[in-house]
Amino acid sequence: MKIVEIWFDTDYLYGKDEEGRNYRQSLLWYPKLKGATKEEREKYSFGFNGIHWRNLDEDVSFESFVYDDAEPTALQRFFLTHKEINVAEFARRAGINPTLLRNYINGFKKPSLEREREIMAHIHKLGEEMVAA
Repeated sequence: MKIVEIWFDTDYLYGKDEEGRNYRQSLLWYPKLKGATKEEREKYSFGFNGIHWRNLDEDVSFESFVYDDAEPTALQRFFLTHKEINVAEFARRAGINPTLLRNYINGFKKPSLEREREIMAHIHKLGEEMVAA
């Protein structure tokens, strides 16, 4: 599959392939693109395997448009939108290996439903603590 046309809105990068099918993926996966200006986003080139923004030092593979996780889960969305949260410290408090939590956040591994509920419970607990402080 090869993307031949791209466009953006506030939250997504869209692509159209050679056969006219449209795809989208969340810009939360690409913070440099999310924070880029319209002009910066327009300065890209198509390569053999993907799209490259030289001035942003960002690459998006064609393959990523068909990934199952084009939209972050609630757990991923929390950590991707709250960079102020120290992942290693959060993992320690939640009793989770920090590397494993980072793998969950970045989509390299998927937590079981039970594990995801445990992590989300710790996120809610952290929120309650912050409100009470």
